[in-house]
Amino acid sequence: MAAHSSKQVILKVKESMELMDFLSIHFNGKSRNACKSMLAHKQVCVNEKPISQYNRLLQVNDTVTVSTGQAAYELKHPKVKIVFEDDYLIVIEKSEGLLAVATDDRKEETTAFSILFNYLKKKDSRNRLFVVHRIDRETSGLILFAKSKEIQLALQENWHRNVTERVYLAVVEGTPRKEEDTIVSYLHESKALKIHSSPHDGQGQKAVTHYRVIRKNERYSLLKVELETGRKNQIRVHAQEIGHPIVGDKKYGSSFSPMGRIGLHAQILAFIHPVTKKILRFETAVPRKFNALLSDRSC
Repeated sequence: MAAHSSKQVILKVKESMELMDFLSIHFNGKSRNACKSMLAHKQVCVNEKPISQYNRLLQVNDTVTVSTGQAAYELKHPKVKIVFEDDYLIVIEKSEGLLAVATDDRKEETTAFSILFNYLKKKDSRNRLFVVHRIDRETSGLILFAKSKEIQLALQENWHRNVTERVYLAVVEGTPRKEEDTIVSYLHESKALKIHSSPHDGQGQKAVTHYRVIRKNERYSLLKVELETGRKNQIRVHAQEIGHPIVGDKKYGSSFSPMGRIGLHAQILAFIHPVTKKILRFETAVPRKFNALLSDRSC
């Protein structure tokens, strides 16, 4: 994550316009995809800050610095990949087995938050990081963080209105009787920190989960799961409730772990940017272990 030497082109903005248009004018030999690649690899800075947002609005007298070599700052970690970053927020994909945020009993443990925080501090010691939402340690996939308290609150206070799409992939044991269904129940947490489901109102928080079977073989099914509510362990509890627990999820009814991990992945996250008001949508690939398990007819 150290700075790398590279040739730099420093440009002054003389007319307000979007960053992509500015790059296209000054690098007319490069395609839009090439310009997007430079942005994705943190090779473009506006006023000395790396920018990946192609539609960032430039103001007169802004300074745009383009590095023709490797990006000055990169996060290289086996369990965390930056999917998107701008001045206001950061979206990552984390691997299974990594805590999103420290808990009271695991304060010293490395987390996705601590990895990102260290990365941001190396870019600028004044940088800060705030939690917007979480996914379980055992779950892989997309997480959103904010770079200021104001952005964190703007996202959290209108979470259900701001988030336009939130999709998980779940590998479950067997095949649900219904190819497509909605599960509604009320979830509450026991003193043993396990979530329990009840059909009765008043016995916990209402949880709504929509699922659809998208692939299956003789022993497993891959479900596309959309959350209407975001309760703790919601998908895991509802999968157990319909009699088809998530593979590897011993806590909620699974009897074996063919992948060496829980079969749950936060695949799609789309939301309204709190500043630009544009919809940002991010989608990750189906984990290789999921595909391998579903394509193995001998299972």
